[in-house]
Amino acid sequence: MSENVVPLRKSTEPPAQGASVTTLTVVSDPPAAPVVPLWVRSGRAVKRIATDERTTTAVRFAARHSLYVAGGARIVARRTWDGRTAARYERMLRAAEAAGNYEVAAEWEERGQRYRDARHRRRMDLLTSPIDAAKGALVGTGMGIGTLVALGVVMAIANKDITDVITPINAVVEFIALLITIVQVVWPYAITLGPLFALLGVWAVGRNQQAAPQWALPANVRGGEGEPITPSIVVKALRDLGIPALRNAIKEMGDAGASMLSPIKIAGCGVELDVTLPSGVSTNEVQNRRRKLAENLTRHEHEVFITIPPAARTVRLWIADSGALDEPIGPSPLVTDESLTADYAKGRAPWGQDLRGDAALLSLFQRMLLVTGLSNQGKTAALRALALWIALDRTVEFRVADLKGAGDWAMFDGLATVLIQGPTDEHVIEATEMLESGVEEMNRRLQAQPGTVFPPLILIVDEAQVAFMCPLKDEDKRPYGGSKATSRYFMAARKIHNQGRAVNVLLWQGTQDPTDQNLPKLVREGAHTRASLALGTESQARMALGDKAVDGGAAPHLLRPGLDKGTLVVASDGIEIPKGQASITVRTHYIDTEAATAIADRAKALRDGVTTLHVIEHGEDRDPLADIASVVGDATRVRTQDVLKRLTRLNEDAYGKWSFLDLKRVLDGTGAEPYKSDGVMVVGRDRLARALANRDSEGSASADG
Repeated sequence: MSENVVPLRKSTEPPAQGASVTTLTVVSDPPAAPVVPLWVRSGRAVKRIATDERTTTAVRFAARHSLYVAGGARIVARRTWDGRTAARYERMLRAAEAAGNYEVAAEWEERGQRYRDARHRRRMDLLTSPIDAAKGALVGTGMGIGTLVALGVVMAIANKDITDVITPINAVVEFIALLITIVQVVWPYAITLGPLFALLGVWAVGRNQQAAPQWALPANVRGGEGEPITPSIVVKALRDLGIPALRNAIKEMGDAGASMLSPIKIAGCGVELDVTLPSGVSTNEVQNRRRKLAENLTRHEHEVFITIPPAARTVRLWIADSGALDEPIGPSPLVTDESLTADYAKGRAPWGQDLRGDAALLSLFQRMLLVTGLSNQGKTAALRALALWIALDRTVEFRVADLKGAGDWAMFDGLATVLIQGPTDEHVIEATEMLESGVEEMNRRLQAQPGTVFPPLILIVDEAQVAFMCPLKDEDKRPYGGSKATSRYFMAARKIHNQGRAVNVLLWQGTQDPTDQNLPKLVREGAHTRASLALGTESQARMALGDKAVDGGAAPHLLRPGLDKGTLVVASDGIEIPKGQASITVRTHYIDTEAATAIADRAKALRDGVTTLHVIEHGEDRDPLADIASVVGDATRVRTQDVLKRLTRLNEDAYGKWSFLDLKRVLDGTGAEPYKSDGVMVVGRDRLARALANRDSEGSASADG
């Protein structure tokens, strides 16, 4: 018998050529997994079951409805106690005293005393009531038996049967026996079902009042999203604001803290109420805790607005429905209604909607305007929307300087008599000269005959901070920018603010990120309508709107940059503001560039034709006939008075002192003389074109000769 020998040592000699090598691979078994104890496996299973969503939902359901019963019983007991005792009057008395309203406290004390007197009389009546009840029962029983016997006698006589005398009494006895039988049958069920009905009753009360801990309530209630605003929710939110005096006062009031609240009224996409604060609590303490109050009301900070009404120690809360302010408000009527027109004197621009969802209409009549805010928040769009509306009044003249130069005002080419677009110092110089020409026009109007009515002239400077920050100086060393009396732009703006309103010369400015350097105090306070988009700080809000508006609750610095684009806080007498408030929040309609161009085209169609100057020209030799043709532009004919005005705007030095005789002198003999149309003297475009063509052909012939 052969044996296979496996060497235990490794051979150091190489295998022979062609020899086969057998390799033994020893595979070891993997280590056995550790045995998990039974108690660990059981614990994991219990934890998995306990934390399962279905388990937690079932536990919450059971706890919630059980606690509804306990809470409902407590509420019913409290109501019963209030109805049987003077506890309600005592609680209201403490609430009035805690609020510092001692007149109301005295009234509740008097009511409580009247209740105690009435209760004392009822209790004294109970001392004699048993005797009176016994006497009444005896008398009633005797009269009842007598009545039944008399009825039986009548029946006996009628039926001629003496036994009928007791028939009525027998009937009453049988009826009483039937009632006893019914009670005997029903009583066991009443004993069983009575407590069940009582249990259902207190459960219904608890469920209606959500009388269960927060953790046991349904998910939508726990999250608070869309939770309706009730007096108890507002009182609890105020109590938890972290103001010790307010918290202590509400605790002393018991559950009567709602006495601080006015009725809660529906106001647009939210609700509004006034809160009369107890003595020792100031309104600014509540205003400074706006975010915490909003979170206590299960709202975001931008969904709660706090203003100060006329009543002392009172704040007015406007609380939006959850998520309502994040919904768009829809297109502007300027876009949807092509038949819409404007009236500078009597009309109001459809700017947007207020927080209540009502149309926010702004009067522009004789009001300087300032719109400010952080960059890219919708300032230009808000300012341009007003200009587009008023452009539909053909009597309004525009001169526009866009110191950003991004084309936001390009649609006013052919609508504005001056259009400057660009951010450079040269553009600031042109914008300054535009304002100075507006001052000259204002002075001319002020020197006119009393009672003269002038068409509105609106000077618009967008990105005005560029002008205020311009470092250039003119040949007389006067700076264009700055906030001193030597600043040309600053002084021109101040002069228009001081006297322009009386003769319908108005200045509208849009500016970014206001500071004392890029928006001087005197200029911002000269605006009759001040509006602000989102800002960074409260100090900037005061610069934009003024101290009065901010102290009254205006808070553009609390708007959300990027999220509240186009939302403005407005302080103006030209817009309807709720009584007692210093400002109103407006969500403006957004009009994009394409729609703005279409509206501008409608405005141009209302006019005879406007020649837009892109550069303020001065100091060079003029060609009067060519200049007259240029200011007439595409219009078929223009009144001579308007031609003179346009020539003055074109070059004040050359044409500022021209009269009708000067105009007639230049045109006489050219074939383009002024003529009368519809009762007024006009200059015709076609005649001017022929005059220029004839002059050019005559000049060419002379040169050839």
